[in-house]
Amino acid sequence: MLELVKAGGWPMIPLLLLSAVGLAIIVERFWALRRSAVLPPGLGEEVRAWAARGRLDSAHIDSLRRNSPLGALLAAALDVRNRPREEVRERVEDVGRHIAHRMERFLNALGTIAGAGPLLGLFGTVVGMIQMFLGVMDHGVGDVNQLAGGIGKALVCAAAGMIVAVPALIFHRYFRARIDGYIVDMEHEAIQLMDVIDPRARRAAAAVAAFSQADGQAD
Repeated sequence: MLELVKAGGWPMIPLLLLSAVGLAIIVERFWALRRSAVLPPGLGEEVRAWAARGRLDSAHIDSLRRNSPLGALLAAALDVRNRPREEVRERVEDVGRHIAHRMERFLNALGTIAGAGPLLGLFGTVVGMIQMFLGVMDHGVGDVNQLAGGIGKALVCAAAGMIVAVPALIFHRYFRARIDGYIVDMEHEAIQLMDVIDPRARRAAAAVAAFSQADGQAD
């Protein structure tokens, strides 16, 4: 591997730096976007139980906000729980956009690495070809080592650019898809919580329960 890096020459330096940055971003995003960290299991049910029992003091809500991205979204709904449902929905959407932006941290950089890798590889290829042609001008076509060195640098840089770009592109798409899935799940949890804290929804649920009970007694 070290010999290949040496064969690529100085254009390999920015490619190696990009690969190191890309690897660091991938590891960090894997850790930050763990499902247990974004959507703690059972949190939505626990918060709905709080809301149903009326146990909603500021300390509970602040603790929930610091818990996780899902907790921050549910806390935003609870902050305005006494307002009309449309205002609650608007607050949830606003906070959701900020949460999504935080979850997408460093993904633009990872996408830039995926786009810049092939270009830097192409740059190294051009440098290698220039070196080869300059060698031909100075020594003629009889110096096989000079020609091989230029061609080798061109091929190594091109391959290195693709090696850097392909994983960066794959993980960039993967993390985007994971975040989109989290957002859908968080919206579902927020809607369920709004149904619990909405007075009209509670009255409708109570009416349905009373009707079902009365119907059961009539049978």
